[in-house]
Amino acid sequence: MHVAPKYGRRVKRVALGVGSAVFLLLVWGVLIEPRLLEVEEETAIVPKLPSAWEGRQIALLADWQVGMWLATIGTMRNATERVVRLRPAAVLLAGDFIYKAGPDPAGEIRKIVEILRPITAAGIPTFAVLGNHDYSINYRDDPVNRRMAAQVASALEGIGIRVLRNQAVELSSPAGGPPLYIAGIGSAWAGQDRPRETVAGIPAGAARVVFMHNPHSFPQLPAGTAPLALAGHTHGGQIRVPGLPHWSWIDLVRDEPVVADGWINAPYGQPGNRLYVNRGLGFSTVPIRINCRPELTVFTLRRSDVDRR
Repeated sequence: MHVAPKYGRRVKRVALGVGSAVFLLLVWGVLIEPRLLEVEEETAIVPKLPSAWEGRQIALLADWQVGMWLATIGTMRNATERVVRLRPAAVLLAGDFIYKAGPDPAGEIRKIVEILRPITAAGIPTFAVLGNHDYSINYRDDPVNRRMAAQVASALEGIGIRVLRNQAVELSSPAGGPPLYIAGIGSAWAGQDRPRETVAGIPAGAARVVFMHNPHSFPQLPAGTAPLALAGHTHGGQIRVPGLPHWSWIDLVRDEPVVADGWINAPYGQPGNRLYVNRGLGFSTVPIRINCRPELTVFTLRRSDVDRR
């Protein structure tokens, strides 16, 4: 006679427990973890690295998505402040500065300029590429807004950030000697990426760092031309199950293979090339991060063992 009521109370307690757990997880993912900036320190082997560059640092930031609802502007400013205190040899900004602005993106562009200005004001050489959202592309079949992308690029260049469009430039060492080449690839989703063209002008054997927004540009790089390549775009998956690094929310919602975060193992890309994917600072689609903190990556450059001989 009393079995059914007891069973009903158990079900209610379980439902309450599950509901409470989901609520707390959402609070964590929306209000707390997106504000917990993680500084990832990595050693990067660069073949033929000039001795003057040994031990120098390169910082990587990506995916601000200013204009996304509940955007974590405080985290972005925190990342900028950390970079200024670190004073690396260069800063690379891997695209998606704004989210998907309306007819007039001026407000979002002013905000990202305000966030990034302290880096160039500190005299740190800074380079950028554009991402899909800078062209107002949220999905592959969205129309390409080149006018908005031009406005973003112009604003960045106005504060001293060099926007690279499938080109490589020399970064001189304060200590003298051969330069380090910085190569930036255009937006893949906007049909603007030319990986082979980007590295074609770099002298054979010269030390280089290649960066892009979307990691899907990486396999197009010829073998041995990008021993250190950097990207963003995936936000690390945003929601990840602990212990299952290759399962994430972004795997479910995208109709393409996702190269999510950290050093990406072969066979992705051509022999002699190596890719690192940054988790980014902002969001896409939903403003939540679980087991996927926003990231500032700092690479310490090292010569290969062969170059030390």
